[in-house]
Amino acid sequence: MSDNTTHRPLDWIDRELDRLAQQDLLRHRTTRTSPQAAQLQLESWQGVSFGSNDYLGLAADMRLADAVAGATKMDGWGSGASPLVTGYAQIHQRLEEQLAQFEGTESTLLFSSGFAANAGCVSALVGPGDVVFGDRKNHASLFDGCRLSRADVRVYPHGDWRRLDRLAAKSKGCRRRLIVTDSLFSMDGDLAPLVQLADVAERHEAILMVDEAHATGVFGPSGRGVAEHVGVEHRVHVRVGTLSKAIGSIGGFVAGSRSLVEWLVNRARPYVFSTALPGACCAAAMAALDVIRNEPHRRVQLLDRAERLRASLRQQGWQIGTSESQIIPIVLGDAGRAVRLSERLRDEGFYVPAIRPPTVPKREACLRVSLTWAHGEEMIEGLLGALARLRTEFP
Repeated sequence: MSDNTTHRPLDWIDRELDRLAQQDLLRHRTTRTSPQAAQLQLESWQGVSFGSNDYLGLAADMRLADAVAGATKMDGWGSGASPLVTGYAQIHQRLEEQLAQFEGTESTLLFSSGFAANAGCVSALVGPGDVVFGDRKNHASLFDGCRLSRADVRVYPHGDWRRLDRLAAKSKGCRRRLIVTDSLFSMDGDLAPLVQLADVAERHEAILMVDEAHATGVFGPSGRGVAEHVGVEHRVHVRVGTLSKAIGSIGGFVAGSRSLVEWLVNRARPYVFSTALPGACCAAAMAALDVIRNEPHRRVQLLDRAERLRASLRQQGWQIGTSESQIIPIVLGDAGRAVRLSERLRDEGFYVPAIRPPTVPKREACLRVSLTWAHGEEMIEGLLGALARLRTEFP
């Protein structure tokens, strides 16, 4: 016998959304109505954005746009199939060859995103009976790859290679051991201790996999990332990069040996079961690689400006943690305080996003200042002036 009660199995969503709002954790999308650039328009708001990962200012560079237009006229837009069916085109092959040359590795493999590259790579390298060690502040894509792998996952405290060493020493009965880490942590802006991690990997016969997403194009004499910056590229077995940050396009890649790439082609599920990137994305990435090779002053100037900005923020009394890169968190702790400071800065003409759990751990809410080469001195001084005026409101 039925009654008149309506079955509403998704009612719980409204309750959970209300709970997030009460905790200052509810997120809303804002429509960007201008190209991605330092001067930004978000709906009716206009100002200076410190919110993108376009570290070298290439996302709206006309050289990339022209490359995309030319590739689209030549080959159209959609790839139409998985790379293992008919989706893999000559332009994909050319970009993989150029990336291998840029990275100094035997081979590279393109993925639809950096997230897919991380998740697919981890889950292809380890499985049941294996163990994977990850930094507590690794990107979500690495953790999702660990879950997908069904390997035993052991998390070590952020940057604590000594604790990792002790954990690895207890894993002798495992079939394979994998250490995964970001090289440049996307919220804290600090660098992984890659020299020590390479030592641990060698001591315990582990695979070392490093995600250079936020460091590619920015760190190292050639712009290859932190592994190049600290001189351990030859000791890192698997390097992951993205095309969507400093390179200004979209997609991800894995760089390493030919046998590694051949294994991923056959076993990385996000690669096997995803449609290939549009070829025009590859054209944009190749144009960006030319800029990275020919205009090294961009990364030099970016890191110099970041160093001076960090010094000024510390002088004003803001807590910026252990940042040593173009990513600088202003740590507020409480999510509500982070949201309010972000809103006050928008009133002053500066977009600096509030970062809240679960993106960061509880009590580590912050504003994430993402510096790019396109930020001139006047923009940076303007942000510092606004923060100085607001300092008394956020002691």
